[in-house]
Amino acid sequence: MKPTHKILLIGFLSALFCFLQTGAQEYKIGVYYYPGWTDSPGQWWNPPWDKIKPFPDREPLLGWYPETEVWVAEKQINWASEYGIDFFAYDWYWDGKRPFLNHAIDAYLKAHNKSKIKFCLLWANHFTVPESLSQFESMVDCWINNYFKDPQYLKINENPMVIVFSPEHLRNNAARFNSTTADLLATARMKAAKNGLNGIYFVACTPANSYWVNGYLPQNGYDALTAYNYHAKGFIGEFTGKETAANNYADLLDGYKSQWTWILNNSKLPFFLPITAGWDKRPWGSNSAHDSCASTPFSFKNMLKEAKAIIDRNPIKTEKTVLVCAWNEYGEGSYIEPTKKWQFQYLEALKEVFAK
Repeated sequence: MKPTHKILLIGFLSALFCFLQTGAQEYKIGVYYYPGWTDSPGQWWNPPWDKIKPFPDREPLLGWYPETEVWVAEKQINWASEYGIDFFAYDWYWDGKRPFLNHAIDAYLKAHNKSKIKFCLLWANHFTVPESLSQFESMVDCWINNYFKDPQYLKINENPMVIVFSPEHLRNNAARFNSTTADLLATARMKAAKNGLNGIYFVACTPANSYWVNGYLPQNGYDALTAYNYHAKGFIGEFTGKETAANNYADLLDGYKSQWTWILNNSKLPFFLPITAGWDKRPWGSNSAHDSCASTPFSFKNMLKEAKAIIDRNPIKTEKTVLVCAWNEYGEGSYIEPTKKWQFQYLEALKEVFAK
């Protein structure tokens, strides 16, 4: 082979190696989506934006938008896709008979550009439902018939992914009708299989606590772990629930790092790293030192860098996946959606740290 050909071959192989290496290092970025911004029966914050307007720094770049409108979903999809977000995890509510606050996910499903990002459900099971096996089964039927068969629904190992906000509520509610979490998750997977799906990939939200991480969750059928958000300062050892809440974003970051590390060191299940844009719940009437945990794009970027570093050290355990709280939790002060104050700076930070 001529020397020039060797040089060309070496250059080609080097470029191919870099390409494959880069592809292997891609991250999966999910963002929780809170569907609170339209009038809804029984909603205590109607009209939806009135409690946010006294905090003008939180005004979305789209203005005080009507979340039911498809054009809102389309604009949000374009932005999320452009800045490297792979999927929205929609907060999803069930009253025992039907879903509610499902207007945002309905708008997404009607969007002409929805193929740009995936979606999945965060089952926001804050309530006493299900109160019976039939209620649970009808909810799973709703998942299957309205969401799981959509080609944009996020799947892990060919199984549609569902995040359970409160495994504790599910455990306690199941016990009231003489069932167990394991039985309910098995029932859900069986119903999915009967409808042509492989099963369901259930992800549990949890703190760094041995009862949940080492015992209950893996023993009762969950496939992976994550969280919606954490609140405590840094600590040594496992989370007990008696820790002090953080009162600035730097302390909050320390708390996150502590819980990330503990779970990765102790869990046998995959752990999708939770990340937060901060906490300031004053619009919802809160008044505590913990409401001083709002971020800036700069401090948020620091958390992203810390998360990336720990993911790179644990690529298999984390499956290189993060879940950001949140796209638009304006009432809790956790949002990365472009606002008139920060424009695209939060999304730019996300893209710069986890650039594909």
